[in-house]
Amino acid sequence: MRKDSPKRAQNPIGDLTANADSSLWVDREKLECCSVVPEAPDAATFSFVAPSGNLFKFEPGQFLTLELPVPGGPLYRTYTISSSPSRPLSISVTVKAQKDSIGTRWMLDSLRPGMQIKAIGPAGQFTLDTQNKKKYLFISAGSGVTPTLSMTTYLYDRGTDIDVNIINCARRPGEIIGYQALMAMAARVPTIKLAFIVEEDDPFQVWTGLRGRMNQIMIGIIAGDYLERDIYCCGPEPFMDAVREMLIGLGYDMARYNQESFSAPAEEAEEIPGDDVTPDETAAAQITFSGAGVTADCTETDTILAVARSAGLNIASGCTFGVCGTCKIRKIRGEVHMVHNGGISEDDISEGYILACCSKPVGQVEVDV
Repeated sequence: MRKDSPKRAQNPIGDLTANADSSLWVDREKLECCSVVPEAPDAATFSFVAPSGNLFKFEPGQFLTLELPVPGGPLYRTYTISSSPSRPLSISVTVKAQKDSIGTRWMLDSLRPGMQIKAIGPAGQFTLDTQNKKKYLFISAGSGVTPTLSMTTYLYDRGTDIDVNIINCARRPGEIIGYQALMAMAARVPTIKLAFIVEEDDPFQVWTGLRGRMNQIMIGIIAGDYLERDIYCCGPEPFMDAVREMLIGLGYDMARYNQESFSAPAEEAEEIPGDDVTPDETAAAQITFSGAGVTADCTETDTILAVARSAGLNIASGCTFGVCGTCKIRKIRGEVHMVHNGGISEDDISEGYILACCSKPVGQVEVDV
C-alpha cells in the first residue's frame, strides 16, 4: 500500500542511462504515441517515445498522469506504467475503458501513433525493490495487471535469481490483459510461475485453467510458499480488499504486503501541519492566485482546488484526494491545512509546495497559480 510520498524515479537500470542525465525525458517534454496494441475488449497498450530521443527513467510500478485533450477541456488521468525501465527507449501504459470512462475511451477511440500529449511523472511508491533479491508473489485482476507486467519484465531482463509467482484474475479468458507477454517470459524462465483464474468460460473456446473467484485455497495451491514472498497486489478496490482479508486469515505478515490504489486511503492520510489544526467552516479565509491576479474569498473548509475552479482558474488535477500529485503548486505565503495520501514528498513540502486538492487555507494564503 502506498505509505510514503510519490517520488521521482531512482535509476534502476544502472549504466544504461548513467552517462548523462540530460539525455533523460522529463515531463516538460510531450510524449509522442508510437504504437497502439489491442490487448482485450476495450483495452489496449499505448507506447510513447520522447520526440527528442531522450530515454525514460522510472521504477517498476510507478505511474504517469496523462493530460488528455477530450472535448470540453483537458482531462487528467493516472495510469500505471506497464513497460519496464530496463527498456528505456519507450514508455507504455495499458488501459481498459469502463462503462463510464471518458479519458480512457478517448484514448481508445482517438489516440493514434504520431499524436503528442502532455504527461506528468513518473511518480509513485508502489515500486519493486530493485536493490535486493527477493521472492515475489504478484496478484492482480483486470487492468491491475499493469504493474505486474512492468515488474516481471524488469526481473526477466535483469536475468538473475528470478523467483516470481503470478496470479492474474479475469472475468473470461479473452479478457486477460498481457497474456501473451507473460506467457512468453514464463516459457523462457522456469522460475516465473503463472496462474490465471477466470470466473466463466468464453463461448466455443477451451479453458483448462482455474475457474471461480480466487480464494485462500487457490493461493496455497498456486504459491505454497506465499509466507516467504513479498506480495504486490493491484486491481479493483473490492478485489484488493478481499485479497487483504484472505492473507490476514492465512497469517501472512502484512508488513510485506504492497497494494496499488488510486482511491483515497483515508486511514493512511498524512496531516500537514499538526493534528491540532482543524479547519473551521465558519472562519473566513482568502486565497490570492498571484499568476492570474485573482483573489477569492472562501472559508477554511474550502480546498484551494475548489476555490480556483469557482474563480474560473484551471489547476491540473487527477485523483482529487492527494494520491497522484498532479495538482502540486507552490505556496508563496500563508498557512494551509493539508491532508494528503502520499502524493507529495517531504522535500517538496519543505520547499513550499502543496497539493491544491487537499489543502485548505488558514486565513490569507497566496499561491503561484
